[in-house]
Amino acid sequence: MEYRFGLVGYPIEHSLSPWIHNKFILKAGFKGNYALYEINTTESFADRIKEIKNDMLDGFNVTVPYKQTIIPYLDDLDEKAAAIGAVNTVVCKGGKWTGYNTDGDGYLRSLIQAYPSIGQDTNKNVLIIGAGGAARGILYTLGQKGFNHIDLANRTLDSAHKLKDLFNLDNTNLLTLSEAENVLDSYDIIIQTTSVGMKPAQEKTIVNVNKLTKENIVSDIVYQPVTTAFLKDAENAGARIHRGHSMLLYQAQYAFELWTNIRVEINEMDQELFRQLEG
Repeated sequence: MEYRFGLVGYPIEHSLSPWIHNKFILKAGFKGNYALYEINTTESFADRIKEIKNDMLDGFNVTVPYKQTIIPYLDDLDEKAAAIGAVNTVVCKGGKWTGYNTDGDGYLRSLIQAYPSIGQDTNKNVLIIGAGGAARGILYTLGQKGFNHIDLANRTLDSAHKLKDLFNLDNTNLLTLSEAENVLDSYDIIIQTTSVGMKPAQEKTIVNVNKLTKENIVSDIVYQPVTTAFLKDAENAGARIHRGHSMLLYQAQYAFELWTNIRVEINEMDQELFRQLEG
């Protein structure tokens, strides 16, 4: 079996997706390749999408800034992608394009892989920091999987209110960052979904985590640097940590599964990607 996959976005020249998916192709015993389709924001998106359709791909990923832009060009939309309002994976089959969102499921897969007990106990107190697209996908997936104690903390409460209303979250409390900081140790799982701490501003951290202990799991979806200042501070306080590069692998795993109906195991790829990001 031979497959053709790709990535649509801008800028994407340094994307890790080709490395990940070409590894998956080899692991699955297939032939094929994963190409980059960089669409500059000064170009006509519609024209470039027509060109991509002519390439007869089996599937492709979509990244910023086109996760919402792609939707009108699709023939169908998965229920989860529709609820989240963004697409990061497109399956091309029988001449039709169907959009999916694998971010939330990929994140949860990676978290459970690191801490298996989470998959067996959804009665955890969860705090999501941030109210953007990543928070939306993770929040929706956690809710679908039965987690019903999820609070939101954000710099501006207006964005958090919109997210709460979008998913009708009656039991969700909204907190400012300073309010969250004061009660951080009351949460079993703390998930940082903003870009704070990303290179080149890797010295920044979003809240103080000094009160945390080994009872807390602290997760950051930022993967450059692979261990953010937020995670370093949490680890120094004694908390257990979860790095963002794992989410990258597991959301890609789910996308590959949608394209091929084959679930490729991550295994050594986690450490390989970790070492790459460490430089």
